[in-house]
Amino acid sequence: MPVNASHTGKWGKTALISLGLGVFLGGASSASATSGPATRLVSCDAGSCLQVSGHRSDPAALVLLNGHPVTVEGRKAWKVVLPLPTVRAWSAPIARTIAVTVQDRDGGLADTLQADLPIGLLGHITELASLVVSSR
Repeated sequence: MPVNASHTGKWGKTALISLGLGVFLGGASSASATSGPATRLVSCDAGSCLQVSGHRSDPAALVLLNGHPVTVEGRKAWKVVLPLPTVRAWSAPIARTIAVTVQDRDGGLADTLQADLPIGLLGHITELASLVVSSR
């Protein structure tokens, strides 16, 4: 049943406009949130691993992480799990992102995006001999 906005009153028009704008913006934000690759820590046989996931238009396209080709699970929606020592070896010290490249199978066209790494993943660990806490 269509709604006639001219008979909904002053607040009814505002509500309809707000609802329409909310639906439009909500759809736009969810689309942009899933457009790039994502990373997260997962447990694996090696202990802790980095899972990188993303999308590609061609299931045969190659996926490279920081320039290294990887074998992924999935077709258009893909994921790969790497042990943390491998991620450290392939990344700059204290890196905050990882380069995710999707390249067509003949080695031609490539698209590279930066995926944020979990906070502190590649930071240095400082071991404390002692910690002194005092109150004033």
